[in-house]
Amino acid sequence: MKKIIFTEKAPAPIGPYSQAVLSNDTLYISGQVAIALAAAGASIQDETKQVMENLKAILEAANMNFDNVVKSTIFVKDMNNFGAINEVYGQYFGSLPPARETVEVARLPKDVNVEISCIAVVSERVK
Repeated sequence: MKKIIFTEKAPAPIGPYSQAVLSNDTLYISGQVAIALAAAGASIQDETKQVMENLKAILEAANMNFDNVVKSTIFVKDMNNFGAINEVYGQYFGSLPPARETVEVARLPKDVNVEISCIAVVSERVK
């Protein structure tokens, strides 16, 4: 079973993909970016905060929150921004953050500086 999750509180997809797909009890959220902030030259912290707010809106559209996230992937254009991204990212998770990898890439869509995707499960993680 596959259900498309969409909210107007996060940017619409810029290609042939969905904001998120719920399959059985697992939510797969596409990479989120902050196009307007990146284009305006905003700080990496502001860009990351907007990305996290986009993820939050999509999670809420699926009746979930960051406690449901079990895995995330961060794509960053400059690994020198890792600390600043991590600082903002960490504010969205409690004492049991998800598994994660961070990958430096040569370029991201619309020339943003950070993109984050995640996977969440319907049932809350074991605490």
